[in-house]
Amino acid sequence: MVGAARLPGAPMAWDLNRLPRISLHSTSLVRAPEVALEISRRTLLLLTANVSVFLLNGMWLDRLIICYQAVEDQLKICGFKRDADVFELFLSQKDLTEVIDLSRFKKLKYLWLQHNKLQGITFLTRNYCLVELYLNNNAIFDIGGLHSLPSLYLLLLHHNELTNIDATVRELKGMPNLKILTLHQNPLCQYKLYRLYIICHLPEVEFLDRKQVTEDERRAMITIFHHERTRIIQSIAFRGRVDASWNPRAPFKQKPAQRVPPELCSMTQKMLCW
Repeated sequence: MVGAARLPGAPMAWDLNRLPRISLHSTSLVRAPEVALEISRRTLLLLTANVSVFLLNGMWLDRLIICYQAVEDQLKICGFKRDADVFELFLSQKDLTEVIDLSRFKKLKYLWLQHNKLQGITFLTRNYCLVELYLNNNAIFDIGGLHSLPSLYLLLLHHNELTNIDATVRELKGMPNLKILTLHQNPLCQYKLYRLYIICHLPEVEFLDRKQVTEDERRAMITIFHHERTRIIQSIAFRGRVDASWNPRAPFKQKPAQRVPPELCSMTQKMLCW
């Protein structure tokens, strides 16, 4: 008998020609229930996987639809009729887990997204005019994509899930206009020298975690993270009399005390008696 031909693009699980054939021999008949059980198990796993992917895609689309509706509602409230007129969006406290691509708003300057459930920031790709971005009180663990926002002046990222301080600093280094930054209440703040580390690598920031960066902090930062620069400055100030081998991480070594000559001791005593 000629097997049923498989339609192009049909799932392999439904191709009858590829199912194990059961022989009429007695040994094969004994294993027939096992083969049937294995076929049923694999088919069930395939169907379960397909259903899971379908449900995940459906949930993801539902989340995007919720965000799209929230954006459209804000456009109506603010009275924006064209995408080119949109310069601010209020999307805070919308229970958002996903955000649609906002690149159509070329002149967007102010974006409120705090108090949601966001985990990433991949939706900001071509918003080059963005000046203020409020992302606090979310579940963000990766800020990849922020480096493409050169006009950003204020960035609130406190109360999130950022753990990698080096990756965070690398992403923020491409923002020459960033002056106000908050990162407190993130796991990366447990770093011992967290504040000085941020000040060192982001010198353009003037307010960090709602506190102004002081000159004393900048001097301390230079001493700790740029000890070579500190050594050169001190060497110039003291006309080269500073030890060139100085290292702030090396243990402090006290020089041995020198004995005072006896003649100087007697002379000092005479001067005190006068």
